[in-house]
Amino acid sequence: MAIKSPGKRYGKRLEHSKVFGHGHHGKKGTYADLLITPLVDMFVIIVLFLIANFSATGEVLMMTKDIQLPEGVNVKEVEMHPVVMVSNEQVSISGTIVGRVEDLVKDEYLNIPALEEKLRDMKKQFEDLHAMAGGGEGNTFKGDVNIQAHKEVEFKIIKRVMFSCATAGYGNINFAVLTKAGDAPATAAAHP
Repeated sequence: MAIKSPGKRYGKRLEHSKVFGHGHHGKKGTYADLLITPLVDMFVIIVLFLIANFSATGEVLMMTKDIQLPEGVNVKEVEMHPVVMVSNEQVSISGTIVGRVEDLVKDEYLNIPALEEKLRDMKKQFEDLHAMAGGGEGNTFKGDVNIQAHKEVEFKIIKRVMFSCATAGYGNINFAVLTKAGDAPATAAAHP
């Protein structure tokens, strides 16, 4: 038998540990191997997907199934302004319903008070925000609004919406339409 030099001796408490002692008691350790190449490939695909689907102009109009826009030929690009949505059932602005079409048809008034109030609040917020920011010449209120109306809504309702927008200070009214350009797919645009 060969002569061995004794190694370090640990105390009773550490004698059976995996690190210091020679005992292999306790739970078996699991080592998860992480493969970097497929992980990097996955992240590259996700980044490319997000870049391809990113719109630099932003989503100005929210297309809903209950509003079918009319088609137009002489159009310009839609800009970011408050959007009044008029469907066959309701009138809403910024997701807030301001009136039901069946009630608006019965009324003989020319304005929609709830719509006017909401638009005035939005105008006041715009003016307050730009006054606190030291509004320059480019930050003046222009009174632009987009109307996104179903193509079969009665003109009486559209007229009331336009009147309410004008009395609230939004005189530059644009109508959202689908562009009609030969066989090209239709896209949303504004018709001044």
